[in-house]
Amino acid sequence: MKIELASMAARHPAARPGAGPAIHPLDLSVAAGEQVAVIGPSGAGKTTLLQVLACSLPPAGGHIRLDGVDPWTLPRRDLQRLRGRLFVAPQVPPLPPRQRVVTSVLAGQLPAMGFWQSVRSLFYPADIPAAHEALERFDLAEKLFERVDRLSGGERQRVGLARALLAPARLWLVDEPLSALDPTRSKQAIATLVEQARERGVTLVATLHQVEVALSNFPRVIGLRDGALAFDLPAAQVSRDRLERLYAQHEHELRGDAPLLPEAEPGTTPAPVVMHCR
Repeated sequence: MKIELASMAARHPAARPGAGPAIHPLDLSVAAGEQVAVIGPSGAGKTTLLQVLACSLPPAGGHIRLDGVDPWTLPRRDLQRLRGRLFVAPQVPPLPPRQRVVTSVLAGQLPAMGFWQSVRSLFYPADIPAAHEALERFDLAEKLFERVDRLSGGERQRVGLARALLAPARLWLVDEPLSALDPTRSKQAIATLVEQARERGVTLVATLHQVEVALSNFPRVIGLRDGALAFDLPAAQVSRDRLERLYAQHEHELRGDAPLLPEAEPGTTPAPVVMHCR
């Protein structure tokens, strides 16, 4: 799926009246099948950008086009159909705590199912081998029939990513997918995600705090700061000097000292999260 932003500005959905934009007018183009990492310090506007791309937040100015179509000019039914071609993975995946992992992973297929088929799938998972294969790629195959509330925070994040491999989506939008993972798991998970997106010809846009992971896995890296585009370059051209300017006054994030999400203990219930574009 091709992405085009023309002088697109956006406001954070929770912004106070009179607050400035979270994203200043931005021109950006991402080719269909391209994999792009978005980096920048906290508050740079990375998550707001993903919300606009996910068609859950209308631009405050300018235009967005997905495969040449402005989503906000479509009738409601067509907008819903377009959203079915997107896969959105928030930082904390909205997995029902009492649900089995197999059901949570197969939920990635729901946009391609009819109503009764989707209801049936909640009680009688129909494609267990596909769920097992997706989980295996994230080293979670042994958790296939576990309940979600018995998983750690990092395991929940990887289950959320495994859903993408079953989704009928042409655009994957992934927000801080590694925040609860240790360095080894982080490298494995992001390498799997990028590899699968490339093999399937899926466009992938991921926001990341882990700068080195972004540079070593994505061919293209976008830097955001204070809602403005700092750079848009091939990863090999992102110099240390550029990174230091991007993270000025936020050097701890560049060093990787930013705290991870706490690893939730099995048996605890994660805070509820809104899933957009479903």
